[in-house]
Amino acid sequence: MRRLSRSLKIAHTIIRYRLDTFFDDLLLPWYLRAFLYLMPWRYFIKVTQPRGVRLRLALESLGPVFIKFGQMLSTRRDLLPDDIANELKRLQDKVPPFSGPQAQLIVEKSLGKPVTELFAAFNVEPLASASVAQVHEATLLDGREAVVKVIRPGIVKTIKKDVALLYTLAHLVHAAWKEGRRLRPVEVVAEYEQTLFDELDLRKEAANGSQLKRNFEDSNILYVPEIYWDLTRQNVLVMERIYGIPVAEVDELRAQGTDMKTLAERGVEIFFTQVFRDSFFHADMHPGNIFVSRDNPVTPQYIAVDFGIIGSLTAEDQSYLARNFLAFFTRDYRQVAQLHIDSGWVPAGTNVTAFETAIRSVCEPIFNKPLKDISFGQVLLGLFQTARRFNMEVQPQLVLLQKTLLNIEGLGRQLYPDLDLWQTGKPFLESWMKDRVGPKAAYRTLKQQAPDWLDKMPYMPQLAYDALQQIKNQPLQSRAAELALVHQQERAVKDGRKRLLAVPCIIAALWFGHEPSHEWLEQLSLMGWALGGLGIYLLLK
Repeated sequence: MRRLSRSLKIAHTIIRYRLDTFFDDLLLPWYLRAFLYLMPWRYFIKVTQPRGVRLRLALESLGPVFIKFGQMLSTRRDLLPDDIANELKRLQDKVPPFSGPQAQLIVEKSLGKPVTELFAAFNVEPLASASVAQVHEATLLDGREAVVKVIRPGIVKTIKKDVALLYTLAHLVHAAWKEGRRLRPVEVVAEYEQTLFDELDLRKEAANGSQLKRNFEDSNILYVPEIYWDLTRQNVLVMERIYGIPVAEVDELRAQGTDMKTLAERGVEIFFTQVFRDSFFHADMHPGNIFVSRDNPVTPQYIAVDFGIIGSLTAEDQSYLARNFLAFFTRDYRQVAQLHIDSGWVPAGTNVTAFETAIRSVCEPIFNKPLKDISFGQVLLGLFQTARRFNMEVQPQLVLLQKTLLNIEGLGRQLYPDLDLWQTGKPFLESWMKDRVGPKAAYRTLKQQAPDWLDKMPYMPQLAYDALQQIKNQPLQSRAAELALVHQQERAVKDGRKRLLAVPCIIAALWFGHEPSHEWLEQLSLMGWALGGLGIYLLLK
């Protein structure tokens, strides 16, 4: 009944915001197109707003799961037209909070004690509310200030139902739209489902936060709050409370004398450090999750919260990306095209010269401009549209990185529009590449592998002896295999001859005993029986 009710609500939302118009430009079969045009609401409910606005309002009305799905889609500019992506980007995380006393009961049930025994103080009124959780102020028994994050009650069931419906819609788009196969809507929903359910387990978020804190331990550019593991469970997370200025409050940052240029450059440094040094990057860096410390405004420090979405890259992807970035910085578009082919991101038979020319036409206009005049969203969209012509599918492992790049763009525009991202990032990448392929990298690799080599050293003489014996015996083994094959072939020839002899014997036996006026079995002569028996014997053998 609940699933039916939810389906009806979604249907009502589609009708109310006239989302059926999204199918008007698709090459649908004639019967589906006729079905859509016969729907009565098309003639009673007029379209008065742009399609992006209508989609955003529809997702907002459907609740948290659809809001987060819209947020994720807003980062996939490879899949969406610009007007829709820009509108979905306006979706807000803030949703009405659930009952404070109910949140307190969840905390007490998860931790097994009343809040009076767990905390010196616990504020029932939520400090902030998001799509799948909300946050409450608290004070630990030792006096340290903390925040308590609580998963919304019943959200798991709601998410499962909504994701099931999203899968249904994705399969419909895949079947009805000619671009559906390339855009892979089912995989998009699967990616979203994985991300969403990871966010529902606050122990994973706590582990991400702890790892990120270790990566930037004693760092003066990024601070990560401490996780209180003794008070953390699957649906409850307790961490250090931080006080900072939201990164979007530019006026307040300037009022305290913050060096905005340094702040913007440090944001770029944090991004490249997380992606290339650590291969562990905060992939939800929207302004609501990033703060700036009030201490030392001349050398500002970032503070990161909400570690539910973390990205990671393989060593191969790191190398290809770094080399791509450096090639972009030096405007070596031939190298960019060749790297895409070498990495398998585009088919091996791609015309390198044509691909190089296409990339140059997209990227050349963006150089020698301040960040305020560059839209990475437009650049990424242009690159994706270019790559589409060369049969390049979006790499799933790079989706979170693309999203983080877009967030960095937004932060850079707000903080210091004249920031030269290329000049800020290029020295870091050059240093990283030298460290990766130079003498230091070779020494580090030897140092890392030395314990493993020492562990295997006692077995090396025996392994070497076995290998030499195999090489020595190889001609004998080959000769034995060859003789076995010849013997098998000879037996097959003999068996074939026996079968050829058996068939005439059986035919002859039937011929000797056959008379039209009697049953042939009764008329078999002694010669017929002998020939038939010999034929069957040879055939079976």
